[in-house]
Amino acid sequence: MSQQITTQIDLQLKDRNRTTALFRLILVAPVAIFVMSFSETSMWSENSDYTTFAGIFVLPVILTLLVRGVYPSYVLTFNKAMLNLSLRVGSYIFLLNDQYPSIEADEKTFVEFPEIEGGKKLSRGMPLIKWLLAIPLYIFGIVYSIYALLLTLVAWITIIFTGEYPEWCAAGVIGTISFWNRVFGYAFVLVTDEYPSFSL
Repeated sequence: MSQQITTQIDLQLKDRNRTTALFRLILVAPVAIFVMSFSETSMWSENSDYTTFAGIFVLPVILTLLVRGVYPSYVLTFNKAMLNLSLRVGSYIFLLNDQYPSIEADEKTFVEFPEIEGGKKLSRGMPLIKWLLAIPLYIFGIVYSIYALLLTLVAWITIIFTGEYPEWCAAGVIGTISFWNRVFGYAFVLVTDEYPSFSL
């Protein structure tokens, strides 16, 4: 049984709202700003305290796994909620559905974490090097992201003219989002020691 993060996205292929699709990037701005507000202290920003990456707590998890072999439940809950929120916003931006992203939990679009038993199933030293081991995944991820952007452009044009999202586009876009969630789960959220698959 795989120990990877799994991704579930509510896909809407037919009867799409052409108007919201046309102005999607403008409409998503308020909730996107809300999500970005959690990323203010990013690992990559100046004067950073190195606690978060894309709104997800990383350093506290590394320290508690390294020293005590524990993944704090409250940090796990927060990280999962942030990944879920980012998934809902991403699904809306990439035109996978017309449901405006809620800042609360959604039963149709979510990520599922593997069972880690409070960190007992995780290696204590691996979190120090997972980000480095994931470099080949980042390279594949960039290529997949370009592919997903091209598919989204095709889907956007199709929705504007026909009101339908092409199913063949959805497979690539959802696959790319799922791939990045697996990478995040391994390298940053640190909920698995299983190296993610390179496939979409």
